[in-house]
Amino acid sequence: MTDRAVVVVRAGALTTVQDLGRVGYAHLGVPRSGALDPAAARLVNRLVGNPETAAVLETTVDGCALRPRCAVTVAVGGAPCPVRVDGRPAAWGTAVRVPAGAVLDVGAATRGLRGYVAIGGGIEVEPVLGSRSTDLLSGLGPPPAAEEAVLPLGPDTGTAAARGSVDAPPWPGPPGELVLRVRLGPRDDWFTAAALRTLVTRAYRVSSAGNRIGLRLDGPALERARHGELASEGMVLGAVQVPPDGRPVVFLADHPTTGGYPVVGVVRGADLGRVAQAVPGTPVRFTPVR
Repeated sequence: MTDRAVVVVRAGALTTVQDLGRVGYAHLGVPRSGALDPAAARLVNRLVGNPETAAVLETTVDGCALRPRCAVTVAVGGAPCPVRVDGRPAAWGTAVRVPAGAVLDVGAATRGLRGYVAIGGGIEVEPVLGSRSTDLLSGLGPPPAAEEAVLPLGPDTGTAAARGSVDAPPWPGPPGELVLRVRLGPRDDWFTAAALRTLVTRAYRVSSAGNRIGLRLDGPALERARHGELASEGMVLGAVQVPPDGRPVVFLADHPTTGGYPVVGVVRGADLGRVAQAVPGTPVRFTPVR
């Protein structure tokens, strides 16, 4: 058994393996998955000298704890949180050396929602369709982390120079308010003119019912101009689907590839990383773009 591995001591609320996703399989019904905050995942990889495509751990709300079987370099980013190595405070947002057998404890987020843990060499679970990402909707990829699970690591090829290449990481703070740029369509004609005004002028709030599949919103319902349902059609990342209760759902990385509820608009991909860090109750506003 290789020593290049980490053992999960505490799994937390939801800790999954994520890379940048499996792109190009929507026609087979396979979601893209991948890190919900890809900028944070890329940056922690750079901090430990990994390629940006290496697999990391994505934590939710209360972090996780790991025990490496060999000495490793780690970086914790995304949502700010306390970091400890064998009970001693360690740095967040930069490379940290963890001895073999020590416990790396990634604490609960003090702001934001999702943390990212990169380890030198990357998490080297078996890839599925070219990605190591956990997909909660289809079940592809490794299961969510569980206590005593052993996660293999790849060879640590990062150099000291590579690890020092980020002097002042540009960590954006978790949003106090989400402003999402949305392009209306393709099914905006299924809604009344008043509903479209409501979408882009009224405030919503992040619901506690959201997950990696979609961001659910509390707020004013959007009234339909048409009744009945669509035949299922393709869905894309950032699609704003409106179920029968009239409250928008923004599709995230593990979204279904087809759906029968009308899509009133699509949020720009560049805005979705901030969605990953929006805690329940965060105000949300949509602003129309062409």
